[in-house]
Amino acid sequence: MRFIDETHFDVEAGDGGRGAIAFRREKFVPFGGPAGGDGGDGGDVVLVGDPGLSTLYDFAHLSSARAEHGEKGQGKDRYGRAGSDRELRVPLGTIAYEAETGARLGELTSAGQRLIVARGGRGGRGNKHFTSSVEQAPRRADPGEPGEKRRLRLELKLMADVGLLGFPNVGKSTLISAVSRARPKIADYPFTTLVPQLGVVGVGDRERGLGTSFVLADIPGLIPGASRGAGLGIRFLKHLERTRLLLHLVTLSDEPDRSPLADYRVIREELAAFSPELAERPELVAMTKADLPEVREAYAAAKSSFAEIGVELFLISSATHEGLDALMQELARRLGVEDSRGRGV
Repeated sequence: MRFIDETHFDVEAGDGGRGAIAFRREKFVPFGGPAGGDGGDGGDVVLVGDPGLSTLYDFAHLSSARAEHGEKGQGKDRYGRAGSDRELRVPLGTIAYEAETGARLGELTSAGQRLIVARGGRGGRGNKHFTSSVEQAPRRADPGEPGEKRRLRLELKLMADVGLLGFPNVGKSTLISAVSRARPKIADYPFTTLVPQLGVVGVGDRERGLGTSFVLADIPGLIPGASRGAGLGIRFLKHLERTRLLLHLVTLSDEPDRSPLADYRVIREELAAFSPELAERPELVAMTKADLPEVREAYAAAKSSFAEIGVELFLISSATHEGLDALMQELARRLGVEDSRGRGV
């Protein structure tokens, strides 16, 4: 299934049913009063948060979504049936906007949460509501209100505790597959990851009820100029905005102008250009591919250069799992998550 994180379509709520014009016609009541029932309310178009979804793919080819109209009122004081709502299930983290004005309608962050994006029209009043001292047999009724119509824009920002970031091919996908059950595509070339991946990381002895977990998001690799649209970064930087903590990965590169510290500074500049608030988010930095001799040899110098700017540099290998437990424990500690007995991890 393709990953879709933004889509547009029209929504149209149901119109309210027309009120009825009717009179009592009974055998022994030849001049009965008005008895027109009210029309039913139109149905709403409603977004519903669904934790089982991770993409807006279902809306990629949807041109419009309409709720049911309310039924018209009937005689003998019978009200029309209200129109059924049109429910659209969306992933958690979905934000709804009015496309034409850009007005934010709301966001869905919990399972089962409901957001009305187009409200149905109210049903019209039947003629019995128009009786007065001077008009005992009114022959008028309300037509019913039209339902709301608008062009809707949905935007998905993934909800995760930790966001992975770094240059392409630094080992983000390998890491998330090593510490969770996520199985992203992995290969030795840039932009293997074309869509964000989510993985649940377990920390501690969860089988004995002494552990906890957090959600890790693998964001496609960033390159210089990502905040201005270069590479794939601008499409996915927004998914880091909901994370509470950043895990920045660096490693050695064959390119002459690159180094772990230089790469780190480039990505930091891109974060600041995209969102100063995001650049201030707490982070951990780790040097990957410790199973390679050249990386291990370069680690001491890299650690020293990072220490000069006040950053601690971890050393890990997703292939051998070296340093992964300590890194995941530190992430859990920074997040402040607790185990099932209420103790810090």
